[in-house]
Amino acid sequence: MNFFNKLFGKKEFKETPKREFTNEEYEKNDELKMNGLEAVLGKSYKLVGHAIIPFAVGGTVDMYYFPNGISGTGFATMELIDPEGNGPIPNKTGTYELVAFTKLKYSEDTTETNPFNKIERRICGIFTGIGNYSYEAKLEPNETCELPQDEGEPNLCLIFDDYKPNGAEFKIGNQKYGLLLTIEVFRDEMEYAMSNGTEKLIQKLKERGFYPYSDLDRKSAID
Repeated sequence: MNFFNKLFGKKEFKETPKREFTNEEYEKNDELKMNGLEAVLGKSYKLVGHAIIPFAVGGTVDMYYFPNGISGTGFATMELIDPEGNGPIPNKTGTYELVAFTKLKYSEDTTETNPFNKIERRICGIFTGIGNYSYEAKLEPNETCELPQDEGEPNLCLIFDDYKPNGAEFKIGNQKYGLLLTIEVFRDEMEYAMSNGTEKLIQKLKERGFYPYSDLDRKSAID
C-alpha cells in the first residue's frame, strides 16, 4: 500500500529528460500515442481539457476523453511517457499512461454542479497526484493506494489494474506500453483488497457491474 504527501506542484523529484525534444518530435509522439489509446479506448472526443498551468511545470494534467468505447466516458493522460519511452518508474508493463472511467456520458457543461464536470475534476486531481508520484515510486497493477487531500478531507481510496480490455494492448508505434487503470473505491473495499488481494475485489466489482468505473454513487461491493 502506498502513502504519500500531496504532490501537486512539486516536480523536483522527476528525472530530467536525457535531452530536449523538438516540437516535431512531441507532435509525432502524441499522434502515435493517441492512435494507441484509441485502439484500446475507442475514438477520442474532439475537445481536450487543457491545464492552465502545464503538468511539466507543476500544474495539472491535460484531460483526454474517450466516449466511444465502453458505456460512459474514459479518461486518459498523454503526458507521462516522453518521445523516447521514458516516464513513470517502469512496473511489470513498462512505462505507462493512466486511465479511468465514469458511467456518465461526456458533457461540455463545465458548471460546478454538473455531475460529469465534478467527476472529471476529481479524476484530473487523481491523475495529477498519481502522475507525480509515478516518477518517484513503482506503482504496480493490483496495488492499493491512499491519495491525501486538503486538510480535513479524507484520503481517497484507490486500486490499480492493468487495463487490457479483451487483450487489447497499448502501443506507441510498434512499442508496447502499459495503461494503469485507476479506480476510486470505498474504504471498506480497499481494506478488503488489502486483506484478500485486489484481484478478489476486482472480481466483486465486475460481478456487480462496477468495474472499471470510479463512480461512487453506488453501494459497496463488499457484502
